[in-house]
Amino acid sequence: MVPVAVAHMTYAEYLAFEAASETKHEYVNGEVFEKAGSTITHGALTAAVGATLSNALRDRPCRVLSSDVRVRSKVPGISTYADVTVVCQKIEVDDDDPQGVLNPRLIVEVLSDSTEGYDRGAKATYYRRIASLREYVLVTQGEPLIEV
Repeated sequence: MVPVAVAHMTYAEYLAFEAASETKHEYVNGEVFEKAGSTITHGALTAAVGATLSNALRDRPCRVLSSDVRVRSKVPGISTYADVTVVCQKIEVDDDDPQGVLNPRLIVEVLSDSTEGYDRGAKATYYRRIASLREYVLVTQGEPLIEV
């Protein structure tokens, strides 16, 4: 399913809109998209991946961040909520968005029926343009499958 924009706005307008919203939205080149809701299975997989990564990276200078943290890239102009994000060394944030992480090393998305096409397609293309990103991981819900 292709997400449908709910609004068109500047990044500053998006930040104000997002701060006042009870739901999360992603920003792509001026268009704002409502983030799909989650299932229990999706939440459990996301938590398991986050915990596993936290344990694996315990002795390294990396931080595992939840889906409450925005991933920001100015080229292309995106702001998304990845299911799990790993940043190594110092976390860099956007001057315009102190909650927008600019230097993810690894991004994990747990696939769902409603987001799989977007996560594999356009979103993957956006993420690949982030200079610091080394791995993009897709976790399938319906079968034991992890793609890197």
